[in-house]
Amino acid sequence: MTALHTLPSLQSQVSSAEWQARVDLAACYRLVALHGWDDLIFTHISAKIPDTEHFLINPYGLMFHEITASSLVKVDLAGNKLMDTPYEINPAGYTIHSAVHEVRHDVACVMHTHTAAGVAVSAQRPGLLPISQQSLFVLASLSTHGYEGVALNHDEKARLQADLGDTGFMLLHNHGLLTCGGSIADTFLMMFIFQRACEIQVMAQSGGSELIAIPEQILAGAKAMAAGVTRTRTGMGGALAWPALLRKLDVQSPGYDA
Repeated sequence: MTALHTLPSLQSQVSSAEWQARVDLAACYRLVALHGWDDLIFTHISAKIPDTEHFLINPYGLMFHEITASSLVKVDLAGNKLMDTPYEINPAGYTIHSAVHEVRHDVACVMHTHTAAGVAVSAQRPGLLPISQQSLFVLASLSTHGYEGVALNHDEKARLQADLGDTGFMLLHNHGLLTCGGSIADTFLMMFIFQRACEIQVMAQSGGSELIAIPEQILAGAKAMAAGVTRTRTGMGGALAWPALLRKLDVQSPGYDA
């Protein structure tokens, strides 16, 4: 499916690093749509422009399958638009994403979703349970943040930053899921794992049988493994899957790189 709203290409007006970030972020939006994780126009993914304090975020009002590299909106940490665009940005999205980008200089991308399974798990007091292999990767670097209403109060940013700490996964109670990684590819893969862990949990709970928890020593080992990955900066493995995901997009949702 091609984009319904397109703008003239910005490729000649931005650096090669920014253009690559735009293409990858637009692809990430399209992949979220293909996986059914979008919530009409109401969630958001951001990507930092390399070697700057600026970041890209979705044009508010477009469906995720419509987003292109050139339609993404460039803003500074204060939320000011830095290039001419007919689009605004989601104010709640700005609050959440600027909060992360302000303090996590290791983070290239932030993804936030409102999927049914994600919100369902976020509303459970125990949160994500250690009942699947997928959950282990998340639990190794998981934080939580209490619900404060729609994220329009900038005072919330400091509390979100403190709760996030140096983790890569966040469960936003009564709200949804958040991942942040060192690349767009890693951040997408992290959300794929997080989303799948939540789906498995909801399905397992619906069976009505007693659930088998993964032993604590295995969970502890997963945390050590994740810490080792962080220290060596090898990433989450997104780079391995990303080229295949782009090939899928080229067939099922071309035009993201316009």
